[in-house]
Amino acid sequence: MRSIRPARAVSGTRARRGARRSGLAAAGAVLALAMTATACDSGDDKSDNADAKPEQSQPADQGKDQGKDTPEIPADIADRLKDRGIDVDKWKDGDWKNWDKDAWLREAKDFVNPVIEGLWKPDRMQKAKDPAKTVTAKDAAGDQGATDPIPDPVTAQQEKTPYHKHAAPVGKVFFDTPEGSAVCSGTVVKDKRNPGKSNLVWTAGHCVHAGKQGGWFRNIAFVPSYNDLGKSPAALQGATQQEVAPYGTYWADWASTSGEWIDGGAAAGIPGAPYDYAVLHVKPENGSKSLEETVGNALPVDFSTPSATEVSAMGAWGYPAAPPYNGVQMHKCIDRPSRLSLSPQKPTMYRIGCSMTGGSSGGGWFRQISKGKLALVSNTSIGPATSGWLAGPQLGPGAEQLYDSMSKKYGSQ
Repeated sequence: MRSIRPARAVSGTRARRGARRSGLAAAGAVLALAMTATACDSGDDKSDNADAKPEQSQPADQGKDQGKDTPEIPADIADRLKDRGIDVDKWKDGDWKNWDKDAWLREAKDFVNPVIEGLWKPDRMQKAKDPAKTVTAKDAAGDQGATDPIPDPVTAQQEKTPYHKHAAPVGKVFFDTPEGSAVCSGTVVKDKRNPGKSNLVWTAGHCVHAGKQGGWFRNIAFVPSYNDLGKSPAALQGATQQEVAPYGTYWADWASTSGEWIDGGAAAGIPGAPYDYAVLHVKPENGSKSLEETVGNALPVDFSTPSATEVSAMGAWGYPAAPPYNGVQMHKCIDRPSRLSLSPQKPTMYRIGCSMTGGSSGGGWFRQISKGKLALVSNTSIGPATSGWLAGPQLGPGAEQLYDSMSKKYGSQ
């Protein structure tokens, strides 16, 4: 989560918030139950192989077709590396740590992310840090347009375990930056051209690309249902790969984020926050089964940009890593959304009360679109340095075009 310091709350709103809060309880309960039901039902409609539950509910490395081979670097990736003067073998041996300006690939067409087998071991995953940065209050003072009062804080609740039974599409995104290894959250989303076999993950733009001051991050991988049993950091000391990555590790073989984030995204997040979203296409480090088949679920994406005033509840899921959280346990917040405008020239963002901190960045925001069905409607982008609320972008035509392009070009690979 990119951090900003909060502006002062508008006075005279406390009583109204209390009434809103009491009316939200029922809606929040429905949203929580819907998340559970969707995850357990392995999808939201039978045409997407939703009833193929027994095989899909097995962790990835327990399947018969898992672990027999290691994927080679695809020829097109190897060629792109060579075109930029990068030796594939040297890259895998550690040359990826070269973050010199000339070596840091930046443009949308430059993304490369060859698999380095065994790089994301349990201890390295646990040491990955949240990518949060802080700016001063004056940087957030351009708050104009459709902005509502700061929401009351909502204390994040830890998700029930095992996670694969209650929030199967949610996981952690790991990646390397010039400052070291980092972590975000992500969500398995449906691929309309490959029903039941999606390899698409939704996350935040700042979890894959540094924005205007840098390029693509490296060694980007997704771990669904990370730490499935919700063990403490101490209990994970010396943990096996199976304990932390029950469904295996999925490497991004392509990533897309908005041009607005690439051109205007900043370390503090504010300039590009309304466009801070990304889609990954992933493949397993071992095996060949699709991500959706493996975890048994994927959520549709809602690109209708519903007004915050028309939605009774949104829920944010993720793995908050900055104190007081530890980064290894999944949490969630459910609240009635409000509006946040960083500039009158940019789309208004959704905002909810939530105590989750950095590390929850990229985690999906869900809303109920019909009885018992959820859809991803946003992702965590920014929040105040002191926590208390989160904001996420509206997913409009630009986001839909990015998603559709990923599905069309890479979905069947």
